[in-house]
Amino acid sequence: MTKRRFRRSAMEAEVDMTPMLDIVFIMLIFFIVTATFLDETGIDMTQPNGIPGPGNKSINVYLFADGSAAINGTSIDIGNIPERVQSIRAEAPQALVILGADQAATHGNVIYIKDRLDSANVPVSLKIRKE
Repeated sequence: MTKRRFRRSAMEAEVDMTPMLDIVFIMLIFFIVTATFLDETGIDMTQPNGIPGPGNKSINVYLFADGSAAINGTSIDIGNIPERVQSIRAEAPQALVILGADQAATHGNVIYIKDRLDSANVPVSLKIRKE
């Protein structure tokens, strides 16, 4: 057996990659410039001003770790909290709402109540109790 050696011919074509790289960079710049970025909003964690005093009544909403809830110490279904808070605020419009939650309470419940009260334009102060 004889070994064959291949010689490169002078006519062998080479591919010039420069135009393809130019197109890739132009497309990259185009997509970066035309990309839209989502403006996602989170929970507004700013606390309302004011401290409950003798003239200011406070509405204490508390969410327990087992999923139950209470308003000013009275048990209530979580779905009824926004309506009950609004009825209490109808009697005392300056009442501050303090939404407290056990550290082990479900985040979904806390967010649900906070969102419902925010949509009703009720200022809410958040407090998380660690035990």
